[in-house]
Amino acid sequence: MRTFTDKVAVVTGAASGIGQALAQALHNEGAQVAASDITPITAAPGIHTYHLDVADRDAIYAHAEQVAADLGRVDIVINNAGVALKATVQAMTDEDFRWLMDINFWGVVNGSRAFLPHLTKSRGHLVNISSVFGLIGVPTQSAYNAAKFAVRGFTESLRQEMRLTHTGVGVTCVHPGGVKTNIARNARSTDDFESSFEKIARTTPEKAAQTILNGIRRDKARVLIGPDAHVIDALPRLFASGYQTLIGPFVRGLTR
Repeated sequence: MRTFTDKVAVVTGAASGIGQALAQALHNEGAQVAASDITPITAAPGIHTYHLDVADRDAIYAHAEQVAADLGRVDIVINNAGVALKATVQAMTDEDFRWLMDINFWGVVNGSRAFLPHLTKSRGHLVNISSVFGLIGVPTQSAYNAAKFAVRGFTESLRQEMRLTHTGVGVTCVHPGGVKTNIARNARSTDDFESSFEKIARTTPEKAAQTILNGIRRDKARVLIGPDAHVIDALPRLFASGYQTLIGPFVRGLTR
């Protein structure tokens, strides 16, 4: 997919951050954009906005049919909506764990499955947002790690299925590093997660969006966002499981 002109693009979690930047960037490049979020969206004229709770499976399937009916087709789907939770395994509640998994994992799975028939018709492209925490395990991020590792495995498997069955559907898994978004501000946390996150968030949402769009153009299997993502991707390659001895002191330094 070399151009986005006249393509129909679906972006979840589009009220702020990477999702908002993606919706605007796609609109600027001539795409018809269906932007959704659970909170109200402020978008440029011409961007179609929808209320959507990605934790609601039935709502996602209804959304897929509604977008296809409204815009005639679907060429690109970016499952971007996500939340954060910072807590140890022992401290987190079952309710918080389910809340995160319903959005970060099942939202991606159901978003992928609901739109796949439409993407197959258009020979389109699916993008699922994982994280650098889908590449390494981090203390106090077990729930987030679990969801993002699962998104990675699901997406990589799906890409292979699409290629083996010659559907023409491209599939990309995205691993952002620290991006300046509201995810930490809106996180459920047992301490001041926002201030520690801001220490490492160096990439703008606009830069992240352009990196993702370039990944779609090149049909990349994996997209890393930010220099920190490239460093983190290298850690398990260089040190295997030994990377875990490096992560603990780094995380403690962020919380001081």
